[in-house]
Amino acid sequence: MDTQSLSDLADHVAAHLGDALEDARVAFGELTLKVTPTRIVDVMTFLRDDPICRFLVLIDIAGVDYPERQRRFDVVYHLLSMHQNQRIRVKVETDEAGAVPTIRDVFPAADWFEREAFDLYGIFFSDHPDLRRLLTDYGFVGYPFRKDFPLTGYVEVRWDDLEKRVVYEPVSLTQEFRRFDFLSPWEGAKYILPGDEKAPAPPPAAEKK
Repeated sequence: MDTQSLSDLADHVAAHLGDALEDARVAFGELTLKVTPTRIVDVMTFLRDDPICRFLVLIDIAGVDYPERQRRFDVVYHLLSMHQNQRIRVKVETDEAGAVPTIRDVFPAADWFEREAFDLYGIFFSDHPDLRRLLTDYGFVGYPFRKDFPLTGYVEVRWDDLEKRVVYEPVSLTQEFRRFDFLSPWEGAKYILPGDEKAPAPPPAAEKK
């Protein structure tokens, strides 16, 4: 979709949403709306019902974690208007203690999307009729898509052959931390990687005369 059409759509939305719209930006051929969390139901209803918008299809709801921010989470909604052949992205910011109103009554498909965001990020959606975990196991501790969640998790699950049942045990790490050097593949690491000790040593560089 061309940039001018997206800009016209942004102007139309801004004229009708007023202070519910915090920002409207066109970048990389896409329109992104940042809205006030408490007004998300009003915004979604307008985008669905307005004859110029007609975003009737909710494609996805996703969470994004920015732990350095005070409001660390983005809730990102992707909508499709098949009538207008347009897509749009809507974002709201929230924190660990706050809640975003559910849009389940506007888009019933939001039900499991919001449960998934709650399960993986711990994002709360107020007035959701069945906000419980969806993908993780019963009794799971923490929210695995948060960037401060340990890669190994907090507990491990295994089958105990003596007790003939599944047991949960605290994870014990063999290292204190993980090391990342972020070197480019052309520079290579400054230390020997596992397995490299088997390779023949490179010939010494020719001495300069």
